[in-house]
Amino acid sequence: MKRFLNTMMVCATLLLAGGAAAQSREVVIAYQDMVVPWRHAQDAQAVEKKTGYKVSFRKLASGADVIRALASGSVQIGEAGSAPIASGLSQGLDIELFWILDNINDAEALVVRNGSNVRSLADLKGKRLAVPFVSTSHFHTLLALEAAKVDPRGVRIVNMRPPEIAAAWERGDIDATFIWDPVLAKAKKSGQVLTTSGKIAAQTGKATFDGIVVSKAFARDNDAFLTEFVKILADTDAAYRNNKSAWSADSAQVKAVAKWSGAEPAEVPASLALYEFPTLQQQASAAWLGGGAARSLAATAAFLKEQGTIQNVLPDYASGVNATWVRKAAQ
Repeated sequence: MKRFLNTMMVCATLLLAGGAAAQSREVVIAYQDMVVPWRHAQDAQAVEKKTGYKVSFRKLASGADVIRALASGSVQIGEAGSAPIASGLSQGLDIELFWILDNINDAEALVVRNGSNVRSLADLKGKRLAVPFVSTSHFHTLLALEAAKVDPRGVRIVNMRPPEIAAAWERGDIDATFIWDPVLAKAKKSGQVLTTSGKIAAQTGKATFDGIVVSKAFARDNDAFLTEFVKILADTDAAYRNNKSAWSADSAQVKAVAKWSGAEPAEVPASLALYEFPTLQQQASAAWLGGGAARSLAATAAFLKEQGTIQNVLPDYASGVNATWVRKAAQ
């Protein structure tokens, strides 16, 4: 009888341990409204199918919201621009960048409303310009004004999330916005592009990107999951890069991107074309996770500190960048 009880206790312990392990095979991924190929994999439940994890997706309105969610522990993985990532790392958040979602290029732009009489950056003085604070667009807004020798204090820069910008633009409450799709596509219909992140990067040498970051605590216990996740990201980007013509407005891929981002299917192909999606080899190279991303984060953080957006700049941002899973996925 004692042996039977002991056996039952051992079985109960194993069941509890198994239950805990099963519960740990869950992840909450925060995403935004960015128009990227990976949305197709989300729609196809590729991560769930390949890893066996229970995956919950949580849509957030800005990179700053994603960083706050990571800090609170309510999400384990999240998409954010290089500016909010730099901000989070500067504040000591225990996260690391492991995938370059996109090189922004011309996918973020400063658009001025038709009839606003704004033809140059200098004309923005006294105008109402909306941008999500602590975002890549915010960083490039300030950088563009600085390069043009325009005092940002003379511009009425207001903090709005993308959905709020879309509504404010429709009402005519703002004169300009520096934003990304799908809001960018809507603004272009009744506005003109003054400059883009691609042009600003070429002029200043300070590029911006969107990335995917992970809580280091989650990463320590889910190495195999992250490797498989990166393979899915890489495969989806490759499917787009290698056959862009297949991603037409009426294709299943584009319909999925539109569904998850909130964009119009007809606008998705043109939006995707504005970005650059690095290959696995490029991801691991010195241009990105092998060094370039850390340098970009440092430059972004330094500029944000100059503007009073953050208080601290780290000596080195390399500890917040991890190419481990990109290298494993490429093997």
